[in-house]
Amino acid sequence: MANELDGLKIAILAADGVEQVELTEPRDAVQSAGAQTELLSIHDGEIQAMNGDIDKADTFSVDKLVGDASPGDYAGLILPGGTMNPDNLRVDQNAVSFVQEFFKTGKPVGVICHGPWTLIEADVARGRTLTSYPSIRTDLRNAGANVVDEEVVTDAGLVSSRSPDDLPAFCEKIVEEFAEGEHQVHDEGATAGAAS
Repeated sequence: MANELDGLKIAILAADGVEQVELTEPRDAVQSAGAQTELLSIHDGEIQAMNGDIDKADTFSVDKLVGDASPGDYAGLILPGGTMNPDNLRVDQNAVSFVQEFFKTGKPVGVICHGPWTLIEADVARGRTLTSYPSIRTDLRNAGANVVDEEVVTDAGLVSSRSPDDLPAFCEKIVEEFAEGEHQVHDEGATAGAAS
């Protein structure tokens, strides 16, 4: 990869229980392309990563609380999976609000595995085409998403993949989308929210 992301700052939003390779491989991919990354979370200190949702892996230092972060400071957002991680994020109002505000900017987002749970909570999956880990696809459909079973799916800057097996394709595609920059804001969810 060249330096197509030079000068860009990418946010990684994760909490305890994040699947380690879904944090480290996308982070390393965007850094290799020249981007800076910041790890945002719902508490300061460190977050505990996992291997296969069962075994404790490494811990990672949190750069900033998501409640203190502004979507305007970042060119892209990565939402790794692991079952506990998005479950922790989706009950934190600061994390949910950050995701909602980020989607309003039209900036690209990469989400993998169980990560779309946070999108569901933020009501930004409605009307979007994406993939996920098989066990949450019904949740996505119920939230109004068009769910497909593909290695990597792109919908107006939203990049999604199913599992760690898809990481090579996912990492390549997020670098490409982050380099493209903002996309047209998809407002079906916002319109639905405004109507209720």
